Amino acid sequence: MMIIAGRVTLLVTILLLGVIVVAGINMSKSGKWTPKIRRLAGLDAVEEAVGRATEMGAPVHFSPGIGGITDQIAPQTFAGLEVLRYVTELTAKYNTEIIVTIRQPTVFPLAQEIVRQGYITAGRPDMFQEDTVQFLSSEQFAYAAGVLGIFNRRKVAANIMMGAFWAESLLFAEGGAQVGAIQVAGTASMAQLPFFVAACDYCLLGEELYAAGAYLSQDKV
Repeated sequence: MMIIAGRVTLLVTILLLGVIVVAGINMSKSGKWTPKIRRLAGLDAVEEAVGRATEMGAPVHFSPGIGGITDQIAPQTFAGLEVLRYVTELTAKYNTEIIVTIRQPTVFPLAQEIVRQGYITAGRPDMFQEDTVQFLSSEQFAYAAGVLGIFNRRKVAANIMMGAFWAESLLFAEGGAQVGAIQVAGTASMAQLPFFVAACDYCLLGEELYAAGAYLSQDKV
């Protein structure tokens, strides 16, 4: 194997980081060291949002964003789906309806299976319905129009948005505010964060979205 001149420092850095990551995982598994994640108010508010929907007898709306699973914003989509798993188990616990809206066809079967498994884990497989997860449209603003229609027809009490969002972010946030929903949003799309911060009750900023799955599951690894 030939080492290219000028790349030795990069190679050493990558190897060092790899050793640190592997050592951290092994120490966490053995219980010698447990990584701590600082408190994230936006994620703590998810249970509050579901609880409010339960008290009002109204559904919870969840959107994992408008990104796919093969594009450059796919990590945000997967992070949103991790939160969906947790929210589904909460709605099953409180016997509250959840409506999951999807823009990308490739995300639809994943979201459907996550919701189904969430109900099974919570011991409520009977709560899963075929229209629990709804594919609305692959067109950005047609999807946005469909979501706003659900807001107004169903009068959702909680609106949880976790994933990649673009120009529809303010439409969703304002639409949720108009029906009086408590709103929790999170995205790593920096251009859309100001809209969520201004119009939502709680917001995850940037990389906080990627930590959501670990924070909610309390998985040490």
